[in-house]
Amino acid sequence: MSDTHLIPVQRLQVAVQQVVRGFGSSEAEVQAVADNLIGANLSGHDSHGIGMLPRYAEAFLQGGLRVNAHVSTLLDAGAMLRLDGNAGFGQVIGAEAMALGIARARAQGSCIIALGNSHHLGRIGAWAELAAAAGLVSMHFVNVIARAVVAPHGGADARFGTNPFCAGVPLTGRDPVILDFATSMIAQGKTRVAYNKGELVAPGCLIDDQGRPTQEPRYSVVPPIGALLTFGAHKGFGMAMMCELLGGALAAGMTQRDDDGSQRRVLNGMFSVLVDPAMLADRAAFEVEALGFIDWVKASPPREGFGPVQLAGEPERAWRAQRMAEGVPVDATTWQEILAAAGQLGVDPVQVQAAAGLGV
Repeated sequence: MSDTHLIPVQRLQVAVQQVVRGFGSSEAEVQAVADNLIGANLSGHDSHGIGMLPRYAEAFLQGGLRVNAHVSTLLDAGAMLRLDGNAGFGQVIGAEAMALGIARARAQGSCIIALGNSHHLGRIGAWAELAAAAGLVSMHFVNVIARAVVAPHGGADARFGTNPFCAGVPLTGRDPVILDFATSMIAQGKTRVAYNKGELVAPGCLIDDQGRPTQEPRYSVVPPIGALLTFGAHKGFGMAMMCELLGGALAAGMTQRDDDGSQRRVLNGMFSVLVDPAMLADRAAFEVEALGFIDWVKASPPREGFGPVQLAGEPERAWRAQRMAEGVPVDATTWQEILAAAGQLGVDPVQVQAAAGLGV
């Protein structure tokens, strides 16, 4: 088991910003990347948080991640936008794409965004939260161009990525409902976190390089590589296919078709639909029905071994409150990987360590 550091949020922000400056990013990009990654940790999704920095550094040094890049508009057809992320930081590209889509949906009632060639977009729930904050319903289908890590249902090796799906519904006076999940049993980053901590993953999540069930996370992290399994057998596989066909083939014009593990870049395509519910129906009537259903569902008495019924988005908000107060846990192995990445980027690891308040 790896030791764990508990780092106060403000200190972690300073430390992570120092690392990101090593890419040569503008201060605006430094802030966007650091805030998004730490935001994932705060939400309880360490798989999409600061532990991604070593992968980003490798991608940058290989030329697969471009710093200070911005979104380009390839097609503007009113309520439809086709955008190119120019292999830029997804934390910047995703925010710019959503800003364009939000403005268009507010003006026209809806917008379809086809985004391709963005580097890792991070936690997709962050983009649904942006839309919800603007009063918009949103859906997002995302594909992944990187080393394949997920097996098709019934298949014995990896053929595609974790291909997340996300949807968000805003509700006046209430927190939004934000559904965000990988179509694999667990996100690939969670196997990295488990591997670094020296922990096993739950049964039914992984197969080894021979297609046999395993709980050893190494088979998703270091060779010989096995594969993650899709959630719900054929159901998760079907969702993953839709994410590849919509987020990949349609939105990005790129699908996963090789298992080249030498390329460290992680490219995403995202097919997003944004809708202003007030322009589609009577918003008050919609919210009366939505809240009535939500209250009815949450009134279900908890089953033995469970707490009160929670909606999508509630666990993340609970984690955020706890970690804002107590600090962000980072296992020692992941922290050492981040310090090593800082050194590769020309940033003094000692200064990063000191900024985090961890001493020398």
